[in-house]
Amino acid sequence: MELCHTYGIPHSQFTGAGDGRWTALDRAKALAWLAYTRAVCSGCGTRADEWRPDLGGDPFAYVAVASTCPGCELLAMEREQVPDGPDGRGVKIGLKPRREQ
Repeated sequence: MELCHTYGIPHSQFTGAGDGRWTALDRAKALAWLAYTRAVCSGCGTRADEWRPDLGGDPFAYVAVASTCPGCELLAMEREQVPDGPDGRGVKIGLKPRREQ
């Protein structure tokens, strides 16, 4: 459904069964996908009902796992080098492949 949303096509067309027209089932799937994505927390990516036993969830459904992304680490280190004040205004830090330098 995420690809269907991205490309604005009905699910039946994506699966090769449709002719590009939106069926009632396609619309129902699109509305269900919308409701599902709106229920996902933008911070952690879970949904409240996954944690609530009264809705079939489990308060211990997930465990926190720490990981380090080398790219994010490099960006953070470079940001530390940006000076405060006028010299640091507008400085943007990004990553590009070494071969493009």
